[in-house]
Amino acid sequence: MMILGLGIIPLILVGVLLFVAQRYKRCPSNKVLVVYGNVGGSKTAKCIHGGGTFIIPLIQGYEYLLLEPMTTEIDLKGALSKKNIRVNVPATFTFGVATRPELMQNAAERLLDLEREEIIAHANDIILGQLRLVLATLSIEEINQDREKFLEQINANVDIELNKIGLEVINVNIRDITDESGYIEAIGKKAAAEAINQAKVEVAHQLKIGTVGEAEASKQQRIQVAAYEAESIEGENSAKANIAQYNADLAVKQASSLKIGEVAKANAERDVLIAQKEKEEAKLRKEELARQEVEKLKVQVMADAEAEKIKRIAFGEAEAIKAKYFAEAEGIKAVLEAKAGGYQRLVSVCKDKPELATSLLMVEKVENIAAIQVEAIKNIKFDKITVWDGGTGSANGSSTANFMRDLIKAIPPMQEIARQAGIELPSVLGQVINTDKSAE
Repeated sequence: MMILGLGIIPLILVGVLLFVAQRYKRCPSNKVLVVYGNVGGSKTAKCIHGGGTFIIPLIQGYEYLLLEPMTTEIDLKGALSKKNIRVNVPATFTFGVATRPELMQNAAERLLDLEREEIIAHANDIILGQLRLVLATLSIEEINQDREKFLEQINANVDIELNKIGLEVINVNIRDITDESGYIEAIGKKAAAEAINQAKVEVAHQLKIGTVGEAEASKQQRIQVAAYEAESIEGENSAKANIAQYNADLAVKQASSLKIGEVAKANAERDVLIAQKEKEEAKLRKEELARQEVEKLKVQVMADAEAEKIKRIAFGEAEAIKAKYFAEAEGIKAVLEAKAGGYQRLVSVCKDKPELATSLLMVEKVENIAAIQVEAIKNIKFDKITVWDGGTGSANGSSTANFMRDLIKAIPPMQEIARQAGIELPSVLGQVINTDKSAE
């Protein structure tokens, strides 16, 4: 057992050493080791350039950031300079991940796990924006003549912005700068022409000195002095003329600018007045429209109220008429039911002579019928009745007696009226006796 225990201890030590060796990570000189996870303090990562560190299992992880230089081509076209002249600036920028502690921290937070092309794209956007900003602060002459100052400003501005994501500028190469208007080319041609003319003057002067003899030196000196004086005067006159022309042009431009400014001011005031007028008109239209809408709503509400009133009145009248007819119908129904009951009892009293019931009912109406018959002739007026009777009579009476009898017979007796109605009165009420023998 002792021998077995002594054999296990070396194995454990070897295992521990292997584990430690696997978890200890070294950082090459061309990389930055980024340890993330629980790194202590308020930092989100621990960056190491050179050396190494132990990675705690499960708690910490690690990755590398490459320090290899990256290059991007910037072909900036149509950027505005200080004097609003558009220039084209082709340039090449070389940059990489910075190794200063604070910049490595920025790179770990913003560039870790990004591909090389993604990092270049981010840097390209930053460089392009800063290059435009620098060009906007410099004139064409400053850009063209003082390239060193131009490059210094570009380096400073771009480097500050790249540092925010953990990058730094390594080199800037500005190629030929051109402009759309040809101003830079014109400046170059002017400088070249001035240099050539100056060289020609100097050469001519030296040849002249070499060919002129000593005897002609004094004469040439006087001539040359006079010539110089003439040239000086001519130059002064030319300068004065140029100054006068410049002043005249300046006055014209100032007058034109003043005119343009006054016209613009007048147009602006006119536009303000027009806008105020349109605003007032719109306000008045809006108020008038609102008033009309209110009137319209009032009319509509009144019309709706009147319509509702008429509707309710008509509904009430209809209900009243309906109730009246229902009441009349109920009354008629009650009368008819009462009559039907009376008729039924009357028929039951008559027993085996139901026709007697009809005669009894007719007896009740005889008085009314007689009154109607009387009413029919009561308004007949006899203004005068003349009877021509000679006193002679007959077996049937005199003419006058016969006339009165016939008049009385014109009133239908009660039995005749009953017969006309199809009713035979009982014999107890009497019978009609025909006394008109002439009819026989």
